[in-house]
Amino acid sequence: MASTAQVSTAEKGVSRREMLPLIGLAFSAFIFNTSEFVPVGLLTDIAASFALSEAQAGMMISIYAWGVMILSLPLMIIASRLDFHRLLLVVVAVFMAGQVGSAVAPSFVTLVLARLLVACAHAVFWSIASPAATRVADKRHGALALSMIVTGSSIAMILGMPLGRIIGLALGWRMTFGCVAVAALVSLVYLGVTLPRMEKGEPFSVRQLPELLRNPALLGMYAVTTLVATGYYTGYSYIEPFMQQVGGLDAGTITAVLTVFGFAGILGSALFSRLYDGHRTAFVRAAVLGVGVALLLMRVSTVAAAAVFAVCALWGVCATSFNVAFQAEVIRMTPPSASAVAMSIFSGLFNLGIGCGSWIGGMVTSGLGISLVGFVGAAFALTGFAICCTALSRAFK
Repeated sequence: MASTAQVSTAEKGVSRREMLPLIGLAFSAFIFNTSEFVPVGLLTDIAASFALSEAQAGMMISIYAWGVMILSLPLMIIASRLDFHRLLLVVVAVFMAGQVGSAVAPSFVTLVLARLLVACAHAVFWSIASPAATRVADKRHGALALSMIVTGSSIAMILGMPLGRIIGLALGWRMTFGCVAVAALVSLVYLGVTLPRMEKGEPFSVRQLPELLRNPALLGMYAVTTLVATGYYTGYSYIEPFMQQVGGLDAGTITAVLTVFGFAGILGSALFSRLYDGHRTAFVRAAVLGVGVALLLMRVSTVAAAAVFAVCALWGVCATSFNVAFQAEVIRMTPPSASAVAMSIFSGLFNLGIGCGSWIGGMVTSGLGISLVGFVGAAFALTGFAICCTALSRAFK
C-alpha cells in the first residue's frame, strides 16, 4: 500500500498536459452518471406527469439499463475501429442529443426512446472512459487517473442527482434534462480542445471473445458484478418513494439523504486509493458485504432519520468501493488491446443488474410492498459475497 507521501509525490508529478483532459473526462463521468441517476430522484414526478404509478415509470430505468447491456459489446466492437479522441467526442454529442430529446418528450414512450439514445452513448462511454484516462496519464499516474473518473461519478451522486432533483422539483423534471444537455455541450467543447490524439489500437474482433471469456477469474468477477448490481438497484431504484412512504421523510430530508449517499461515495474512492493495492481480497469482500448489509438494514433504518443517514452512508461507501475495485480488476486481468471490450462487458452486465434490479424492485413494490425491497436486494448482494469468498478466492492472490 502506497504511503501518503508516495501518493502526494505522484500527484505532484502530474503534468498540465495530463491533468486538463483528465478533468474533462471526470466532468463527463459526472454528467453521464447524473443523467443515469436523475430519474431515480424524480421518479414520483415523472410518473405523475404521465399518469403512471412509480412501478410503471420505474420501467424506464430498467429499459435504459437493458439497452446499455445489449448495446455495450456490439457498439464497442464497432467503435474499436475509431481512435479514442474522435470516439469520445461522438459519444458526448449523441448523449447531448438524447438529453434534449428527454427534455421535450411529449409522451412516456418518446421519453423512453430518448433515454435509449442516451443509453447508446452510455454503453460506449463507460467502456472507454477508464482505459482512455489511463492512456492520457503517465503510467505512474494510472491509479490517480482511474480514481478521477470514479470521483466524477461519485460527485454526480453528491451534487448532480440532488441538484437535478432540486431543479426538477422547482421547475419541472424536463428542465433537469435540459440542464444536463447544456453541461454536455460544455464537456464536448472542452474535450475537443484538451483531449490529445491517442494512438488507435488494432480493432477488436468477435473471434477474440472466446479467448477473453476463457478466463475463469474474469467470469467470476462478471457473475458477482451482475448479482451485486441487481441487489443494489432492487433497493436503490425505489429509494425516493421508499423513504417517503416507509420512512415518512419529507422532500428536503430525502434530498439530504441522497447527498450523504453521494459524499460517502467519495470516501469509498479515497479508501480504494489507500487500501486496495495492499489488501485486495479483504477490500473487495468488505465492499460487497457492505452493500448486502446496507440493503438488509434498509427497512430497519426507518425507525429514525439518523439511522437512514447512517445506512445510506455505509451503502454509498461500499457501492463505490465495489465499483472501482472491480473495474481495476477487469483492466488488470485483460491485455491492453482487449481492456475496452472487457470493460464493455463489465458495463453491460452491471447494467443488466441495474435493469433486473429495477424490474424486481417494481415487482416487489407492486406485489409484496415497497417496504421489502431492501430484503430482496440483500439476497442478491449476499449471494455475490458468497461467491467472492469461495469461487473467487484465488483471483485475488
